[in-house]
Amino acid sequence: MAAEDTDNPATINEDAWAHATVYVPTGKTAIHATFDRDVVAFFKQGGRGYQTRMNAVLRHYMETQQAKKAGR
Repeated sequence: MAAEDTDNPATINEDAWAHATVYVPTGKTAIHATFDRDVVAFFKQGGRGYQTRMNAVLRHYMETQQAKKAGR
């Protein structure tokens, strides 16, 4: 069943994992946030898990900013 999941295709090329990042989530905090409609629509186009994808984008931004500060 997992092999037929079109939302999560199997990795064909092992090199795709070369830059993968593994982390342990610190838990979730429920908040009320307001986003532009087109931003939400864009993430929803990807189907289920759009909030998780939005969180991943925010996490990447946060980590990039933290790395910049650490490199000062």
